[in-house]
Order: sequence, then C-alpha cells, then structure tokens
Amino acid sequence: MKRTKGRQKRSSELGISMLEIMVVLAIITLIAGLAAPRVIDNFGRAKSQAAEIQLNSLNGALRLYYVDVGRYPTEAEGLGSLLVAPSGLDGWRGPYVEDEEELLDPWGRDFLYRSPGQSKPFDLFSYGRDGQAGGTNEDSDIYL
Repeated sequence: MKRTKGRQKRSSELGISMLEIMVVLAIITLIAGLAAPRVIDNFGRAKSQAAEIQLNSLNGALRLYYVDVGRYPTEAEGLGSLLVAPSGLDGWRGPYVEDEEELLDPWGRDFLYRSPGQSKPFDLFSYGRDGQAGGTNEDSDIYL
C-alpha cells in the first residue's frame, strides 16, 4: 500500500513553460533595445561634461602658475610646465596638477594649449571624441 496521504500530486500546471520563458526574454530584449541608445548617449554626454570640468581645473592651475611666475607657459613649454618646472624659471612653486593624467582629456588625448590665444592670453581646448576640429555632439570641440 502506497502512502499518498500528505503528498500532493504534481500537476502539469505547476512550473514555467518554455514558451513563457521565451516571451519574458523577448520583452526584456525589447526594453533593452529601447533603453540602450539613451544610456550610450548619456555616457557620451558625460565625457564631454567631464572634459569641461577638467578644462576649468586646468584653467585654475594656469592662473596659479601666472601668479607665481608672472606669465603663462609658452606654447613650447606647454601644459607639462604645470607638472615639471621649465629650466631657468624663477618663482615656479608647482606642481600645479597632481599627475600627467590631469593633462589628458576623457578620450586619452592631451588637452590642447595655445599661447597666446585668439582672444585671451591662452586657449585651452579638446577636439572631443573624434580628435579632429569641428564635429557635432560627442565629436564637437570643447573650449574653455
């Protein structure tokens, strides 16, 4: 005699069918397909905003350099003079940045420095994601 008291028979209605799993996966795929472009766009925008913040930080470092030395770095000295004192320069009290990474834009290229600038004592900028002048969105130039 079999004991079935206390045990319930397994029903075919219990559990999840393969069709239900496939429907759920299809819905998840659709949602991800709609959300991914927005997430990627926001990530690109975040890099551009990070570049602007870094440019402002470098601007402050250049102004401190000016206060100490009495002039901005020449174009030949470049932004590297914020990290290492140019030879024969009196008054340098740097380093004005912590490391070489602060001299790189979010895409891993050097920030560009021009002295004298077009309308200011210096121009400080990045060419954006594509590394070339001009462009739109992530590829647009970022000037201080």
